[in-house]
Amino acid sequence: MNPLKKKPRSTGYQPAPEKPDWLKVRLPFREKDNSVSTVRSSVEQGKLNTVCESASCPNLNHCWSRRTATYMLAGDICTRRCSYCDVAFGKPFSLDPEEPLRVAESAKALGLQHVVITSVNRDDLTDGAANHYKQTIELIRERLPDCKIEILVPDFKEKEESLELIYSAKPDIFNHNLETVERLFPTVAPAKKYDRSLRVLEHASKRGFLTKSGLILGLGETLDEVRQTLKDLRISGVQMVTLGQYLQPTPTHLPVHEYIHPDIFRELKEFGKSIGFRTVFSGPLVRSSYHADEQTPWYGN
Repeated sequence: MNPLKKKPRSTGYQPAPEKPDWLKVRLPFREKDNSVSTVRSSVEQGKLNTVCESASCPNLNHCWSRRTATYMLAGDICTRRCSYCDVAFGKPFSLDPEEPLRVAESAKALGLQHVVITSVNRDDLTDGAANHYKQTIELIRERLPDCKIEILVPDFKEKEESLELIYSAKPDIFNHNLETVERLFPTVAPAKKYDRSLRVLEHASKRGFLTKSGLILGLGETLDEVRQTLKDLRISGVQMVTLGQYLQPTPTHLPVHEYIHPDIFRELKEFGKSIGFRTVFSGPLVRSSYHADEQTPWYGN
């Protein structure tokens, strides 16, 4: 484990209250199902990072049992410190030039039909690792021409040249997570900007890409604020959205303000559909990449 993960993010935070029943994860795979070990072996042999592990995702066993994983490029140390995220913060190492090839080989070995690629923020690099994304997408396409490629990217500080590198690789889905409502940005993601994220999504939408974003709830937002945020995403051209419950990774991260009842997630799903989202995945355990292959049944039709 990276020792940087053990450094406290702030002081005064307390453990979250006990999780309600609807947040207790039940392992979905049978004893004889070796899919989890197959994915783990592929990741470990390729010396690859996954957001599943680095961000302590509660769905790891479920997704890996379906032979899916979200590859995380550019190392496992982020240049931004967000109060909700369990990815390590610090000074990253140099990019590994062989990483894009290893990701492509892993995707091919697993026979993926839908692959999700994300990364840590790399504000130390001129292009924010955009060219690293481009190389990875192109190498996957060479090996898996029918595979849908979804990218979950940072905002690249809205640099035109970085976005153009991404566009030139022609990903199938362009995802950038807004994460929370505008009022909470200074606390939840102080290195990000609400308007900048919306502009990045709008830019990709206007270039003809299928765009997607996600929110985590339970950080102290109001229902009206969530509805307004969804409206802002639609105005920016976003067609797909995910809504999930924030879970405090450690006592040094932001505490959970509230566990959102599944009925509220269902209500928000209906609201999202009513304002024109093509796909709304909304539920306590939903994450941006959760069942990503099932979020676009209409794609290409």
